[in-house]
Amino acid sequence: MSVRRATIIKYFKENGFYLLREGGKHSIYTNGFKTLPIKRHRTLDRITANELCKQAGLDPIF
Repeated sequence: MSVRRATIIKYFKENGFYLLREGGKHSIYTNGFKTLPIKRHRTLDRITANELCKQAGLDPIF
């Protein structure tokens, strides 16, 4: 099962993350304490999406 990248970004923005900068193949989001790279693909694997949530300190919801 895949998760849309827009859904992940929306979840992060609702929890205080914002776009810090654009990298070569990733968008870098931060909340001032933690910084996360998110791949620029239309969809991400469900496992990858949940790992990003764990790294951000959020509940994995996917």
